[in-house]
Amino acid sequence: MISIKSAREIEIMREAGYLNYLTHEEVKKHLKPGITTKELDNIAHKFILSKNARPSFLNYEGYPASICVSLNDEVVHGIPSNRQIKNGDIVSIDIGVELHGYHSDAARTYIIGDVSPEVRALVENTQKALEIGLSKIKEGAKIGDIGSAIANFAHSKGLSVVEELVGHGVGTSIHEDPDVPNYGKENTGLTLKSGMVIAVEPMLNIGERYVYLHDDDWTISTDDELPSAHFEHTVVVTKDGYKILTGDKLNDEK
Repeated sequence: MISIKSAREIEIMREAGYLNYLTHEEVKKHLKPGITTKELDNIAHKFILSKNARPSFLNYEGYPASICVSLNDEVVHGIPSNRQIKNGDIVSIDIGVELHGYHSDAARTYIIGDVSPEVRALVENTQKALEIGLSKIKEGAKIGDIGSAIANFAHSKGLSVVEELVGHGVGTSIHEDPDVPNYGKENTGLTLKSGMVIAVEPMLNIGERYVYLHDDDWTISTDDELPSAHFEHTVVVTKDGYKILTGDKLNDEK
């Protein structure tokens, strides 16, 4: 069921989203060669708890950590471990924050040190794809408008779109209806209404779109072992556009 959030609910989710942003900023301070993905998880976990909030991902369907840290060809859901981050890695960090029973969800991909121009373009264009997808959001638009814009931009840059994983609604659960694919046809699908809260999250690959699930039942990587990037914001649909709930300002309206 798709829920329309009240002004009170949106205000709580805005606070949860801002905490999500602050958690990303805290983790970002420590991103450097030599740090382990588990150390990043511990930093995020302690920071979220210090704000009287809760990591949304911890124990979600059995997930064993507070954040997801995915390296290079890992698309999403990388489990933090004793792996050290190295110069030349790209690191996708996905964070969920629950505050007063409501969630926020946001992801970024970071470049560590020296990477090829192709990899740098992947990261930059995936972030741009998120911005282009968000630009289609307003009351009366269709879900397909978002995915169509993301896919068209990705393909224009020679990138492929992961289709097995999609964006989603956010609220009292970290994953709610509706699905928000990163592909589709313009003017098709669900009609967006003011007060809907959705997470838009393009996952783009340098190589082919195909992915596989690791034996840990969480980590998803590209079949061809080529790099993937991931960016995500939680936003609320408004009459004339959208507000980013996981940005650096509490009134990030478009």
